[in-house]
Amino acid sequence: MSSVGSTSTATPSGRGRISQLITKNLYVQVLIAMALGILLGHFYPDVAALMKPFGDGFVKLIKMTIGLIIFFTVVSGIAGMQSFGKLGRVGGSALIYFEIMSTVALLIGLVVANIVQPGGSFNVSKDQLDASQINQYVAAAQDSGLAAFFLNIIPKTLIGAFTNDSILQVVFISIIMGLALGRLGDKGKPIRDMVDACSHWIFGIINMIMKFAPIGAFGAMAFTVGKFGLGSLQSLLVLILCFYLTAAIFVFGVLGIVCYRYGFNILYVLRHFKSEMFLVLATSSSDAALPALMRKLEALGCKQGTVGLVMPAGYVFNSDGTNIYITMAVLFIAQAMHVDLTIWHQLMILGVATLTTKGSAGVPGAGFVSLVATLALVPEVPLVGVTMLLGIDRIISEGRALVNVIGNVVATLVIARRENEVSPDELKHALLNKAPNQ
Repeated sequence: MSSVGSTSTATPSGRGRISQLITKNLYVQVLIAMALGILLGHFYPDVAALMKPFGDGFVKLIKMTIGLIIFFTVVSGIAGMQSFGKLGRVGGSALIYFEIMSTVALLIGLVVANIVQPGGSFNVSKDQLDASQINQYVAAAQDSGLAAFFLNIIPKTLIGAFTNDSILQVVFISIIMGLALGRLGDKGKPIRDMVDACSHWIFGIINMIMKFAPIGAFGAMAFTVGKFGLGSLQSLLVLILCFYLTAAIFVFGVLGIVCYRYGFNILYVLRHFKSEMFLVLATSSSDAALPALMRKLEALGCKQGTVGLVMPAGYVFNSDGTNIYITMAVLFIAQAMHVDLTIWHQLMILGVATLTTKGSAGVPGAGFVSLVATLALVPEVPLVGVTMLLGIDRIISEGRALVNVIGNVVATLVIARRENEVSPDELKHALLNKAPNQ
């Protein structure tokens, strides 16, 4: 009887562990949802294409909170800084780091595209392409020049910054208010306490929203596979594979070396933030992961002010994945349309892209808009050539968003290390520890 009893209790225990693994781990739930979405997209593409609102709805839920999260985090962090000199130092270091990494990403895309020649097997002329397909992107690119970019940092009203879907506007007013609150000294303590309480409150809302992450991942993945099935993309498969290979080189090579230089391991970073990475991959949106990323970075020992400054600014100034794609895509189009580009033309593309990738920040479909804006300033390559890439943009946008997020997480950890907010041993220990919901 005893052996029977022991056998009967073993099975529920095993099932219980599996159940706990699924219910307690967000990344497992997201993985299962992605797998179900892929299966639905493959076997029932028409039905899967109708799942798009689930993915879009989840991203909208996250986006509606991002402005408040950034505001409370930045205001609280800056007001609590012991010196405003640190604010300038952190901001300056971040911008220099962003510019270096962005340039490296552009260069890697340029080099790989020259070596692999992903568009070399194509023979496309302008007459074969329909320019009307890109009218919306051309209009957006024309409205996203550098002058407009800097002017748009200033919102029309303080409240308007939260309604314009502009991260940089929110960061701008948050810095101003944080500085003003810090200057109040003890008189501002009640306001600082309220801001801190509101920060905990808004993250409580995020915890509720994240329960729906698997549904969002399912909807987004089902739509992508159902709408664009890989069969129709075989002709452009070389470019897709080339991009993802280059992205891997950048993450494990360039960012891996940077992490090693500052005393931590890129593999530990990827493992610690795996839930957010899968979410970004499923939804093709880096915004979906921003709140959770900021919270985890603070838990690793990064100061609130550093996280509040570097992460949101990185979303605007440090789009490594987009930068890799821009130079690769421009050269792909030139190769496919048999346009010979000299080294000087390619250096001009590099210089133009450093501006256009920032000027389109905050614009819907920013990666594709940046590509259009870059080609608009490079007359040697026909602008209509971007229509060849419309079909694969959704597939590649997932990789762009993922590399953008990884780059900004590493940037925040690097700046925190430079400021001695966390030691290498402390950071390694924190990264190896199990993260919340994982």
